[in-house]
Amino acid sequence: MASTSRTRRGRGRGRGRGSGSSSLPPPPSTLPLIIEEFFIVVCEDPLVKKELPKKFADYLDGQEPAKVYLRAADCGPRLWTVEVLFDGQGRMYLDKGWEKFAIAHGVDFGWFLHFKYEGDDVLTVKVFDGTMCRRYYYSDDEDTDDESDDDVKPCIHPL
Repeated sequence: MASTSRTRRGRGRGRGRGSGSSSLPPPPSTLPLIIEEFFIVVCEDPLVKKELPKKFADYLDGQEPAKVYLRAADCGPRLWTVEVLFDGQGRMYLDKGWEKFAIAHGVDFGWFLHFKYEGDDVLTVKVFDGTMCRRYYYSDDEDTDDESDDDVKPCIHPL
């Protein structure tokens, strides 16, 4: 028992090495705000416009895009053009074009959508269904220009 007590005393009681500087990261309030990933839970009609988190809208402050391009993770290179609506009160919505994306991916009530901002107005989306399991998609569509095609060509969920 005596040796255990000596070992504990020799550790410096959690103050780190030396009495000067600490190797701890700065407090969160001093870190730069970089919002690259966020999620939304579909709690209403999956086909109506979707509000994105306010912190993401704030992150884009001063460079609000008129459109974003959604890419379903693992569904090929296709980009879905979606118009963005800003309401003047700091809220940002996925508007016209969202319905096509949601239909093509079978988005439903209670689903979880993970977004990653890739830059250049591109958001990659991972879709999780009502079981909270990720849905994987693939596309056999060679045409990646969705603006010339009014038909919704769904990405295929293999399971």
